[in-house]
Amino acid sequence: MKRRDAGSIRERSKGRWEIRVELGQGPNGERKRKIVQFRGNKTEANKKLRELLTVQDKGLSLTTSKMTLGQFLAKWLDDYAEIRTSPRTVMGYREKVRNYLAPYLGHVALDKLTPQHVQQLHSEMLDRGLSARTVLLAHRILSESLKHAVKWELLMRNVCDAVDPPKPQNREMAAFDEIGVERFLEAAASHRYGPVFFLALYTGMRRSEVLGLRWTAVDLTAKTISVTETLQRILGKGMMTLEPKTDKSRRLVSLPPSAAALLTGLKVKQQEERLSLNLPWEESDYVFCQADGRPYSPDKVSLAFADLIKEAGLPHIRLHDLRHTHATMMLKNGVNPKIVSERLGHSSVVITLDIYSHVLPGLQEEAAMKFEESLRRIAEQPSIEAD
Repeated sequence: MKRRDAGSIRERSKGRWEIRVELGQGPNGERKRKIVQFRGNKTEANKKLRELLTVQDKGLSLTTSKMTLGQFLAKWLDDYAEIRTSPRTVMGYREKVRNYLAPYLGHVALDKLTPQHVQQLHSEMLDRGLSARTVLLAHRILSESLKHAVKWELLMRNVCDAVDPPKPQNREMAAFDEIGVERFLEAAASHRYGPVFFLALYTGMRRSEVLGLRWTAVDLTAKTISVTETLQRILGKGMMTLEPKTDKSRRLVSLPPSAAALLTGLKVKQQEERLSLNLPWEESDYVFCQADGRPYSPDKVSLAFADLIKEAGLPHIRLHDLRHTHATMMLKNGVNPKIVSERLGHSSVVITLDIYSHVLPGLQEEAAMKFEESLRRIAEQPSIEAD
């Protein structure tokens, strides 16, 4: 019999083992232990013992055969995702676990989970009319959680590795054309949130980046904005100032003259309003805020944008699509995709090219015509013969 400080194994008969895990003392000083019957060879029995001890160290249910996937996911969210990921990310994790993973697979014992279970999850979600993109996100979250179950020696393998999630089709991004932009700017000129919409269109910044912008990040002399913070509403925590989405999202965005003029006027107006209300004003204040300095609610801004679009009779697009409009117009006007990628804060120009692939065919046709014209001009030049 092999002894350990916290557990031991003992062969009861050929291929049958008794695994004991010490649980310490009870309230009355009595010795407590967990006994598990196991079938297999000695190496497998030792591995099972290590698995049980790891589970105990993690504060999880001691017998993995009794731990459901739902119980593990709840523990993973609290003990790992909540600590190691951003509030926005963990909120998305919790939403997918609550809406899809727990209802479909939460009852399955963790160590009984099979690739067939995961495949069935995909099928049932698609049958409900959910998009392939939603299924893919749920699959990735499940795979990420099971990766840690393997790392913590709760599982032998990650069953998600044996299942191919559905591949979502690339969506063509909605965007205003030139006429739509002109009509939109006219409609937004006198709107309460007009400056927000204007800056989003002229810089391609995300909603969270625009609403999280402070005057300290605006250099009106150099006509630049430093994107260093975002403002987001996190379920159960309210409004929070967070870091940008990725390292590349931390960037310097150049302002066109009209945007710099808008912000200059807005700054003067904001200072005058605070003075009239006997309220302090500081450079660290939000650029877009209420009279008392509190930031705008992101949800209210998006709803106001939708109402404005409807009232103006414009094609339905989201507030986020002003970002796509910005990128599309720049690409169509010959701006290098690498520069567009840097302005948008994408982690790679490949992402930019993938998202805006619908713009590229037209650009390639235009490039081919320009090449043809250049050859024609060369051919039309008079030849110079040597004397």
